[in-house]
Amino acid sequence: MSFRSWVTVITFILLGLVVYFAWPQISHAWSLLGQINLLLLMLVIPVQLVSYYAIGGMIFSYLRSKGNLKTTTRWEMTRMALELNFVNHIMPSGGAAGFSYLGWVLGRHGVRPGRATMAQIIRFALAFLSFIGILIIAVIALALDHQIDRIIIAVSFALTLVVIGGTVFTIHIVGSKQRLVVFSGWLTKKTNTFISAVTRGKKQQTVKLEIIENFFAELHQDYIEIRHDKKILIRPLIWALLANLADVTLLIVSFLALGVWVNPAILFIAFGISSLVSIMAVTPGGTGVYEAIMIAFLASAGVPAEIAIAGTLVARVTLLVGTVAFGYVFYQLTILKYGKNPI
Repeated sequence: MSFRSWVTVITFILLGLVVYFAWPQISHAWSLLGQINLLLLMLVIPVQLVSYYAIGGMIFSYLRSKGNLKTTTRWEMTRMALELNFVNHIMPSGGAAGFSYLGWVLGRHGVRPGRATMAQIIRFALAFLSFIGILIIAVIALALDHQIDRIIIAVSFALTLVVIGGTVFTIHIVGSKQRLVVFSGWLTKKTNTFISAVTRGKKQQTVKLEIIENFFAELHQDYIEIRHDKKILIRPLIWALLANLADVTLLIVSFLALGVWVNPAILFIAFGISSLVSIMAVTPGGTGVYEAIMIAFLASAGVPAEIAIAGTLVARVTLLVGTVAFGYVFYQLTILKYGKNPI
C-alpha cells in the first residue's frame, strides 16, 4: 500500500479506538446536537460562499493577471470554484481529483495546461504560507492568554516545517528546467509502468515523454515570469488570507450554534493540522481522517471531548451538505456542456 493508504488505515483504526473508549462522551455529544441554534447555524451558508469565492479568487486573479479569462464573468468563476470544492469533497482522491477537474475546465476557457497547473500550485502554496502567518499570530495570542502548552507549540512548529518544506521543494523542482526534464522522464517512466501493470501489458506507452516535457516547460516559463514580477502574487495572497479566515469562521459559527465558545486561535491550529493530514487520505474530502484529527487535537487542547465531537460533526455535516447543494448541479451542467469529465 502507498503511504497515503497507510495513513488512512491507521487513522481509521485510531478513530475506532477513540469511538470505543470515548463512547460516553459521544453519547453526550449526540444529546448536545438537539440544542443547536438553527438560526445561528444558518450563518454558515454566507460564510461558506465567501470561502468558496476566495478559493476561486486565488486561482482566477492570477490567471486574469496573465491575460486569461478576460471574457469570463465573476459568476462563471464563482461557479467553477463551487464545482472545484464539490469534486474535492466527493471524489476519493485526496484533492487530486479537483486538481485534474479544474485543469480540464480551464482548458475549455483557453488556459494552457501548464498555466492551469501553476495557478493551482499558487493556490496551495499561498494558502499554506498565509496560514503560517495567521498561525504565528494564533500562537502569540494563546501565549498572551496563558493557554499555550507543549502540544500546541509542537504541532505549530511541525506544521510550519511541513508547509515551508513543501513550498521549498516545489520551488526547487519548478525553478530548474534541468530538474524538470529529469522529473518528467521519471514521471513518464513510472506512469507507463503503472498503466502497463494495470492493463497487463496491453498498453505500454500511454504517456508520451514529449507531451510531459512540453507541459513542464510551460510550468517553468510561468515560474520565471513570476520571479520577474512578484507583485502578481499580491491579490492571490489576499484571497488566501480571506479563505483561511472564512474556513475557521465556519468552525466558530458551528460551535457557537451549540452555545459553546472555543478560542479561535485553538480552532485555527486544529483546522490547519486536520486539513494537512487529510490531504494524504484517499477518502472523499478526507472524511473520517479530518474529523479524527480535529477532535483529538481539540480534546488535547482542553476542549471537553463531547463538545469537540459535537462541534466538529456540526461543522463537517453542514459543510458537506452545502458543498453538495451548491456544487452538484453546476458540476452536472458542466459535464453536459463539455462532455465526459476527466476524473
